[in-house]
Amino acid sequence: MEEPRQVELSYSRVRSARLDTNGERTDSVEDVDDCPIEEVRLTVPITDDPALPALTFRTWLLGLISCALLAFSNQFFGYRQNPLYISSLSVQIAVLPLGKLMAACLPRKTVRIRGTKWSFSLNPGPFNLKEHVLITIFANTGANSNSVFAINIITIVKAFYRREIHPLAAMLLTQTTQLMGYGWAGLFRKFLVDSPYMWWPANLGALHENEKRQKGGMTRLQFFLTVMITSFAYYIVPSYLFPTISTISIVCLLWKNSVTAQQIGSGVYGLGIGSFGLDWATVAGFLGTPLSTPAFAIMNVMAGFFLIVYVIVPIAYWMDAYGAKRYPIISSHVFMANGSLYDVNQVLDPATFQFSQAGYDSAGQMNLSVYFTFLYGLSFATLTATLSHVALFHGRSIWEQTKATVSAEAGDVHTRLMKRNYAAVPQWWFQVMLVLVLVFAAFTCEGFGRQLQLPYWGVLLAAGMAFVFTLPVGIITATTNQQPVLSIATELIIGYLYPGRPVANVAFKTYGQISMSQAIMFLQDFKLGHYMKIPPRSMFIVQLVGTVLASSVYFGTSWWLLETIDHICDPTKLPEGSPWTCPGDSVFFDSSIIWGVVGPLRMFGRLGLYSKMNYFFLAGALAPVPFWALSRAFPATAPWARLVNMMPPARSVNFLMWGAVGFVFNHVVYRRYKGWWARHNYVLSAGLDAGVAFMGILSYAVLQSRGVNGVKWWGLQVDDHCTLARCPTAPGVRVPGCPVQ
Repeated sequence: MEEPRQVELSYSRVRSARLDTNGERTDSVEDVDDCPIEEVRLTVPITDDPALPALTFRTWLLGLISCALLAFSNQFFGYRQNPLYISSLSVQIAVLPLGKLMAACLPRKTVRIRGTKWSFSLNPGPFNLKEHVLITIFANTGANSNSVFAINIITIVKAFYRREIHPLAAMLLTQTTQLMGYGWAGLFRKFLVDSPYMWWPANLGALHENEKRQKGGMTRLQFFLTVMITSFAYYIVPSYLFPTISTISIVCLLWKNSVTAQQIGSGVYGLGIGSFGLDWATVAGFLGTPLSTPAFAIMNVMAGFFLIVYVIVPIAYWMDAYGAKRYPIISSHVFMANGSLYDVNQVLDPATFQFSQAGYDSAGQMNLSVYFTFLYGLSFATLTATLSHVALFHGRSIWEQTKATVSAEAGDVHTRLMKRNYAAVPQWWFQVMLVLVLVFAAFTCEGFGRQLQLPYWGVLLAAGMAFVFTLPVGIITATTNQQPVLSIATELIIGYLYPGRPVANVAFKTYGQISMSQAIMFLQDFKLGHYMKIPPRSMFIVQLVGTVLASSVYFGTSWWLLETIDHICDPTKLPEGSPWTCPGDSVFFDSSIIWGVVGPLRMFGRLGLYSKMNYFFLAGALAPVPFWALSRAFPATAPWARLVNMMPPARSVNFLMWGAVGFVFNHVVYRRYKGWWARHNYVLSAGLDAGVAFMGILSYAVLQSRGVNGVKWWGLQVDDHCTLARCPTAPGVRVPGCPVQ
């Protein structure tokens, strides 16, 4: 078979142009500039075959199926005790043999669509790189569960506040929050995609790799299938037969009547000393797979975890800071002054679903556990520390790359290839998309009886914030692979401007934060297509269709589960063994109370108990300075000093297992068995994810959906049997199920 035609350009970075016979400067293909980023020059090919088909029947079939499956799986697992995020890596591995199988088996037949001039081929030839990339981008839109905040809004309204929301309003909310980012992405393409200085480190991965099985070994695909089948068979144990092994606490099993011991030993409600889990969902559930996180980053996160959970929180708790002993040591819930759970219905007017001052005066101030108090303080610090860290360690390079972007005209070899071979996406496509989404977003918030509470000016203000921050955050992400988060900033702003409305607060946060995050994701995918020489219009179509499909599947899956599972998200009423506890949505709900109902003025402002937490903004801004100074004074320390960061923890057992597994594979195995690690590490992660997903869905469809939650015995409990870990230790505080101290 004839080799595909290649358009290849020189790898050398030639800054000077040739002189013609008259001594004038002239440009030619041989004298082009190459990419100024060394990592890109080493990993991204400067070849292209414009004749290769991209948006083929195989791309559509495999891409749409992959997108829908990942969206369904991630939302399905999002409500469970151990949420599981399944990345597009599983699809990336699985579709390669499927694409080749379709190329070998499907007839080379042209199908014509009746009544139109359109036609397509079932089999346009060998399965190629461009098809593989587009299918992976389809899958990315389905795997993007962490940014579908609209589903959290729908969940807390229906399952926590027990109010109705019109399904069309919920659907439009989901679509508009996910699609608004297209407008910002289009406005900043020149700076964040076309510029060679915006290089997006996360995109430098390998695709479409052909390999031969080593003697006595397995191919990556064979290894993936073996791991997936093993994971599938094993997961019936923690998901159905023996859920307790997801979180085991040795301390709680030994000291069954001691509150202090269980606070120390519980991996769910305490410090987690002596706790572990024999469940991949426990390892990867909250933090993502540790197998794809570098060892230095794992040690960095774990250092922050140990500092917070084993130093700051115990000291603050046993010193009774903010009356900490009246509440659990670790909890995301909000409390009354007497230690009981705060009744949010007392401070909400049932007629208007808004804050009631009379009810608040009767209930009293809202209190947080010491863990959640410092979690917010550290969130404040993280916001300013990220900006300070990036400015100190990466500011000069960002500024130089930004100046080069503004002054660059021709771009690098990749930009010239794209402009030469493919038609660009017209700017008006993005502009029309932005205007339509803004109109629908305003209609969604103003219509349907104002169920979302956010007025049109709130939508415009959130959009304005996203517009202002997309470029600087995009520059930071494209050059450092760190993405600052706006959630706290958006909650603060709308909490002060429009207090007392919980749904308005989270809707504003979603339109502000998620539209920016979606823009960053779209731009990153555009850059991936830029490197892989994918036609830009094909990229646009795949991203648009994938986003609409994924958002629809996320919405449909959540609505189905919320309507069909009795007492979903209410652990006190769920049958024993039921996994539908919604831990992430519970935190989202509590945040809506803190920022939306009561508001930042009564929590962290002059009327609140926690005004001193605002000092964390200053502490965060100053925290990177000594490490920056250390790296400047002692350059040998720079590689690790610039990585010092802090990440507030969720549940202790998840961090402990995540850190242990990540350290073993990305430090011990990486150092001793580097060949095996390079060949199988990421495939192992994808196989474990896929096996857990398939068994979790199957066990629900066949058993749990019919009310069969397993044989009732001690091991059916979905937590760690540390019931006393949730008890207060202050004298005289009475909480049901807890001893009085």
